Amino acid sequence: MKLILRGKNIEVTNALEEYVNKRIGKIDKYFDVDTEAQVTLTVEHGMHRVEVTAAIEGMILRAEESTGDMYASIDSVVDKLERQIAKYKTRINRKARQGGGIKAMNELPQVEDEEEDWDVVKTKRFVVKPMPVEEAILQMNLLGHDFFVFMNADNEDVNVIYRRKDGKYGLIEPALK
Repeated sequence: MKLILRGKNIEVTNALEEYVNKRIGKIDKYFDVDTEAQVTLTVEHGMHRVEVTAAIEGMILRAEESTGDMYASIDSVVDKLERQIAKYKTRINRKARQGGGIKAMNELPQVEDEEEDWDVVKTKRFVVKPMPVEEAILQMNLLGHDFFVFMNADNEDVNVIYRRKDGKYGLIEPALK
């Protein structure tokens, strides 16, 4: 597994880099293809956050964890990634049988089958009017929501504005392949 390691507000020491390679590199055993993962280590307000994103055969694995200790955050993010892999074991095994680059996951610990309820219980329809991003943020805050769907006045595409965990805002601009 090739790791692209980046530090924000922290110097990535050799010891830290070795620990990241050892711990996060261990998820490589679940994949046949050589995989690339982006790892970002951040220190903000005394919290040590680790974000990992890896794209494997059309599937995106992403995990984020914040604790008071960088090494604990790294351990927790690896646990989250392994739980994600175990959760989607059926889907991954199906891809493997179809000749994808993912190994069969028989060596993973069995996750109790959680009966997930995928029923849509409510449908909302609303008129989307063109508005700038700033107005969409204002509307979202007025409604007290964490996200808001709107038509971007700049490009006339449907976009989603959302509130991030850090209190800032994110914008999703869908793109067709």
